[in-house]
Amino acid sequence: MKLKTLALLSLSLCHAPQIYAKNNSPKPLQCVAFSPYVNQLTPNYGATPNAEIIDTLLDTLIKETPFRCIMSYGVLNGLEAIFPAAKKRGIKVIAILWIDKDKLVNSDSISHGIALARQYPETIIRLSCGSEVRTRHTLRFDGETERCLNALREAKVTQPIGVIDTWWEWCNRTQPCHENQFSKQVDWIGINVFPWWENRHADLFPCVNANEAADFHVARWQEVKKTNPTKEVIMTEFGWVSAPEGKAQINLKTQKECGGVASQKNQQLVIQSTFKKLAEKNISGVAFEAFSENWKANKEEGDFGRFWGLCQSTPPYTCHVSLPH
Repeated sequence: MKLKTLALLSLSLCHAPQIYAKNNSPKPLQCVAFSPYVNQLTPNYGATPNAEIIDTLLDTLIKETPFRCIMSYGVLNGLEAIFPAAKKRGIKVIAILWIDKDKLVNSDSISHGIALARQYPETIIRLSCGSEVRTRHTLRFDGETERCLNALREAKVTQPIGVIDTWWEWCNRTQPCHENQFSKQVDWIGINVFPWWENRHADLFPCVNANEAADFHVARWQEVKKTNPTKEVIMTEFGWVSAPEGKAQINLKTQKECGGVASQKNQQLVIQSTFKKLAEKNISGVAFEAFSENWKANKEEGDFGRFWGLCQSTPPYTCHVSLPH
């Protein structure tokens, strides 16, 4: 049954970047990752998202959630419709220019990103050259990320320019944390922190449960911030899976089942407690993700991959995570 209402986030929610706290410093952004690949849509082949589905999903966010800030994943293949739709609804956007292996496609992403940044200077509040390029490709495409950064600088876009990757990549894959190649080239740093996947793949932090996730998120942010003290560091992805209900991760290195369990209750706990801790420290954050994506039930993510959304992937796109005043 569809929820009649979805409780609003705390009053610290920043609906626009120009809102200021009592000490005259900007309030932290509280955003949600937005990808319109719902139903049977996939970024890998076939039909692309159209303006109608983007309108529907953004209207659902406005009606059922407190989020008025989103992070988008690309500017091509129909995704360019996000920006006029967001402008119409007063939604701010952190825009990722998708960078991958195909240099020609990267060039299109960069040129379209520059044009959109100029066209929607009040809607697009930050730009990122890629997301998890190093995580997906090691260091092979650092040159493409640098090419994007240089192009945005040369174009003199007005928005702050950054790069998004996992906290581990921003620590240059070392402990204690060290600067990576892009630390001095960006205005802001985006870190993605997922204890759920650490529980699966890492031996450094092999088991973090939902009750510990918010503290884990903040601790990783503090590592990167200490290493990059002059940069704004945003937690650009954090979250927890809602299903399969009661299923736990098994660490690939220890072969042991972890106490981190998938459930709607745990998902809500992680999102709610993390935003609370981030707000206390004036840290901007982006919950992952607005709508579940069925295509993510793949080899890498298994069945868990299609249960990251705060809202369903099929009509009527019911949102099942409530956020308190």
